[in-house]
Amino acid sequence: MTPSAPPPAKRPRLAVLDGLRLVAAVSVVFCHYTASNDAWDQNAKQLFPFLHQFSQYGWLGVEVFFLISGFVICMTAWNKSLGDFVVSRVARLYPAYWIAIALAVTVISIWPSVRYVRSWTDVAVNLTMLQEGLGVKNVDGVYWTLFIELKFYLLFAIVVGFGVTYRRCVLFCGLWTVASLAATVAGGDLLVMWAEPLYSPYFIAGIALYLIYRFGPTAVPVGILGLSFILAELTVTRRVARLTFDTTNEHHPIATWPAQAIVAVAFCFMTLLALGAFNRIQWRWLTTAGTLTYPLYLLHQDIGLTVLHALRDDVPPYVLVFGTLLAMLLLAWLVHRLLERPLARLVERVMRNGMADLRRHSTDPVPRRDHVTMPPVAVPQPEPVGSGSSLRS
Repeated sequence: MTPSAPPPAKRPRLAVLDGLRLVAAVSVVFCHYTASNDAWDQNAKQLFPFLHQFSQYGWLGVEVFFLISGFVICMTAWNKSLGDFVVSRVARLYPAYWIAIALAVTVISIWPSVRYVRSWTDVAVNLTMLQEGLGVKNVDGVYWTLFIELKFYLLFAIVVGFGVTYRRCVLFCGLWTVASLAATVAGGDLLVMWAEPLYSPYFIAGIALYLIYRFGPTAVPVGILGLSFILAELTVTRRVARLTFDTTNEHHPIATWPAQAIVAVAFCFMTLLALGAFNRIQWRWLTTAGTLTYPLYLLHQDIGLTVLHALRDDVPPYVLVFGTLLAMLLLAWLVHRLLERPLARLVERVMRNGMADLRRHSTDPVPRRDHVTMPPVAVPQPEPVGSGSSLRS
């Protein structure tokens, strides 16, 4: 029988999930700061011989983000209307993103040492978050993941439109898995773009993990999780193979097994979380850490690399890296408190008004004819019999 009723509504906040998000973001930061040569004009591996062994796998923070995203989006979309889902996603994604673009463009326009503004048209297109689909270069390199997230939201919006249920989530996971396998085997740009075979196992696993969290470890979500884990272990090897041909890593290709081990640890951690192993951990600072994750991710690359490049000859490398990380965390907190929150409230209010207008105008069954006066219709009256009617035989 398909589970239909959720367990007791009162659930502890998943504070550990916020902490995991920050760990994933910081791993990406270290990857860009200590595994890439961009800011240093020399080999980062020689500058950071110990840290580089770990930071060269920091890009896997993106995969962890996708795994968390599948879980969180399924959780937040439950019992929501399509309109509420759209409003919440737009208000969550775009305000911090617009602020990050404004700050990054300002910095790299004034100090174009590491990155530079190619075209103001590109900047305008970037504001839509659709640049990857339009073949326009990202203003900041990390933005490529946002288009993948956006496509996941659009796909899952189909489920939300019909109403999120256990059965529909399972069907969605099954169809997306089949589409990803078809994209891997048959190719085709359109199918690959929407199926995202390299990253879909993480989103699908996240959905399965939420079903386990909500309904318990029944056979169907556990099976989906197991299949997604196997596919994730396969796709991460392809990600590593791509990295070995990158100009930064062509002389020192990285091993595959650490990447697979990190993916396995992430799946195990999320499984324990779904089973309630961390429910008692409710440290308040973890919630704060969660709020810093998104702005930190958006802000750290172009701005941080510019700072590193400017001070590389004056400050010891390790001190500079950790100091820049702390500065980026502080900037992320300031952006969140002073700019993102008020802008998000404004965006949410505007979006809700727009959705109310859409519902109101969509449910009006009679078209309005404002300022049009229809002439009265004359109704002919019958003439008396024998009164000289104009009707002739």
